[in-house]
Amino acid sequence: MLEDLRVGLSQDIIAKAKEFGADLAGIARVEDLKISPSHVMGGQIPDFGGVGAKEVDGRKPGVVEWPKSAKSAIVIAIAHPPEKPELDWWVLGGKSAAGNTAGNKVLMSINKKLAEWLEHETGAQCMKLPYHVEFGGIYMKDTAVMAGLGCIGKNNILVTPEFGPRQRLRVMLVDIDLAPTGPIDFDPCVDCAMFCRSACPQKVFDAQIYTSEEYGLTQLPGRTGVYSRPLCNKQMDIDTANQQVVVVEGQEEPVKKTMFCRECELACPVGA
Repeated sequence: MLEDLRVGLSQDIIAKAKEFGADLAGIARVEDLKISPSHVMGGQIPDFGGVGAKEVDGRKPGVVEWPKSAKSAIVIAIAHPPEKPELDWWVLGGKSAAGNTAGNKVLMSINKKLAEWLEHETGAQCMKLPYHVEFGGIYMKDTAVMAGLGCIGKNNILVTPEFGPRQRLRVMLVDIDLAPTGPIDFDPCVDCAMFCRSACPQKVFDAQIYTSEEYGLTQLPGRTGVYSRPLCNKQMDIDTANQQVVVVEGQEEPVKKTMFCRECELACPVGA
């Protein structure tokens, strides 16, 4: 009976997330996430710094600090199709657009509505997480996999049946024990021609970087340990250096816009 209630509540949460604008949603157990690949490897990877990491006093880069009350994670996603590149344009300058992306603003709005609804309906405590691990976030791709949204592809990105690698994620934690919705049996990359790896301008996947012997895991970055984080960061540094000055509606001053590389995403045929 209790398990039926947990399953029913998880289904209600996913339905409500989609009602608020999410294209995908799922739920994972925090205890399962703690032993997922990124959460195990995060603090062990050398040269972890770069565009996707932050320097925070007293915090080791890549290490998640879990809230003691957290029992479940709710992950939401919105599609990021090729015809909407602006969802991931990083904008600096001005006021309302500063330091954010249009897609992330949508995700934060959905998360806010979902948290307010869930807290009102159940009395649960919802912890809406920031993007960066060093500021209190968790690894969203692993969360999405454990929640049943898809798998990690050979491009080291979440790949879903609906959108391939073209979606953006946001996660919040809750202090109630929800029924997980994954993982699922889905892997379109097994016999793929790896268009994603061929498309990478930095040849990020050309060399073995991580091994199972060193990290004690069979699931490694790039699936087999062939993903170079420093080279990926190099491309993001190039993209940042090539940012454009643009005028944004509603802003008094021009802003700087960065368009980060998506070649491995756009080359993937899954979900196209």
